[in-house]
Amino acid sequence: MSPLPEVSAGNTEPLYNIGVVARMTGVSMATLRAWERRYDFPEAERTAGGHRLYSERDVLRLRWVKERIEDGMQTAQAINALRHQETTGHLVQIPQAYAKFEAPFPEPGAHLGRFQRQLFDALVQRDFQAADVVLGESLAASTAEDLILEVIGPTFAQIGEAWEAGQINIAVEHLTTNYLRQKLLMWMLSSAPPRTVHPIILACAPNEWHEGSLLILGALLRRRRWPVAYLGQATPLHDLANFVRDLHPSLVILAAMTESSAMELIEWPQWLPEAAQTGSPIIGYGGRIFVRQPEWRLRIAGTYLGDDLRAAIENIERML
Repeated sequence: MSPLPEVSAGNTEPLYNIGVVARMTGVSMATLRAWERRYDFPEAERTAGGHRLYSERDVLRLRWVKERIEDGMQTAQAINALRHQETTGHLVQIPQAYAKFEAPFPEPGAHLGRFQRQLFDALVQRDFQAADVVLGESLAASTAEDLILEVIGPTFAQIGEAWEAGQINIAVEHLTTNYLRQKLLMWMLSSAPPRTVHPIILACAPNEWHEGSLLILGALLRRRRWPVAYLGQATPLHDLANFVRDLHPSLVILAAMTESSAMELIEWPQWLPEAAQTGSPIIGYGGRIFVRQPEWRLRIAGTYLGDDLRAAIENIERML
């Protein structure tokens, strides 16, 4: 019997939903659910909403069991054999027989540029099944945070650039960005339970419809277990003010990409006078306009969060 690949403790973080794991292992979602009911295997974590989340270790264990079944074992025997090897300490490095399992788990960050190009190509060709496979492979090859920042973020930008250059039409632009939007919202909702602290409100400026960066920021914050109230596109300031009074957030983040939407943000202290006077809640802002034209930072009250999303996350966590 082939030994079980050794999996370090660092690979036990729950990262992947059941659909991704089904594609990574070749074990159907129905079978994964059935194995959990019958054999308590694998022991998936659950989100607050009850969705299953699996780790890299779970993926390797599932692949090991699947190969044993393909060799002729019964399912129960294969799972018992796996548990026996684990409990008796017979864990070794991945042997030659398991070399095919090494590919999905290279060093973190490897191949992300290739995955980004593959994702863009699949989306503009409207091949969403291929896009799902690329995202699944990306998750296996890197951290979820690197996937979001190095694959999804640049793909959002490339789609916008392709539309501006006339390489894709507005229908394709809407279709592809909505696909990415749904993925980010799903990850935002299915992340681990948040900390028990006041939430962070995320809102685009009035008349600002470009929410890609804000969605990415929301997904990253939820990955780090910060509670998020995502309001999204074109949020009127008077509605935002009412929401802030009801929710008592720790931080409000406002996004603007253009001069016209940044102009709208100049007025936020009129709608949130207590925040302007006391600094509670903290009001942060960011977006493309503040990077390309830094003078706009002098016109907006509040805290500028930084020139990119990594800087924004670091500044947010420092403030909180």
